[in-house]
Amino acid sequence: MEKKVICIICPVGCEVIVRGSERKIDEMTGFECKRGKAYAENEYLDPKRILTSTVKAVNYDYPVLPVRSDVPVPKSILFECMKIIKKTSVTAPVKSGQVIIKNILKSGANIIASAKTH
Repeated sequence: MEKKVICIICPVGCEVIVRGSERKIDEMTGFECKRGKAYAENEYLDPKRILTSTVKAVNYDYPVLPVRSDVPVPKSILFECMKIIKKTSVTAPVKSGQVIIKNILKSGANIIASAKTH
């Protein structure tokens, strides 16, 4: 398996080519620094993203409240996380940074409010 990863760690934007199996890297070319190499390794073996979305809000000026994960979530479970978030609602008041969903799908990530309600 081969994957091209564009490194986003610095402005150089190296195009790193990673070859290997699902769980093992056999060869990597194109990185210019250790940070780029580590980024490409993580992106190949276990890609993660900060999850941003909204939840329904009651007694709030808007129908939804913006939320996000407090740490990156494995890309492989993002859609399952979204199903849970879609079913979630909050009632004002909510503080910015308040945990809305604790340890979503046992990922170690909390879904937190990105804004406060009044």
